[in-house]
Amino acid sequence: MMAIYGPLKLILDVAFFIMIVHIIMSWLINFQVLNLRQPIVGQIWMGLNRLLEPIYEPVRRILPDTRPLDLAPLVVFIIIISLRDYILPTILF
Repeated sequence: MMAIYGPLKLILDVAFFIMIVHIIMSWLINFQVLNLRQPIVGQIWMGLNRLLEPIYEPVRRILPDTRPLDLAPLVVFIIIISLRDYILPTILF
């Protein structure tokens, strides 16, 4: 069971970290601390969006349309936390 638990926990931890970086970066961009015209910032932002959009898109189809506020990252974030901290340890042990 530990052979399954270790890689799954690692994947969920990496996804958690990537989402934290994406959320903080989106705040900094919205508050105009970071500028997307800077090449490195633009490349990191596009890379994070390419990684996370396939995860967000199915959740956006299920959620109601709240146009100015995107709730998909919050829902995915809660799902990752619950999988990582509550569901995965109880299933495997």
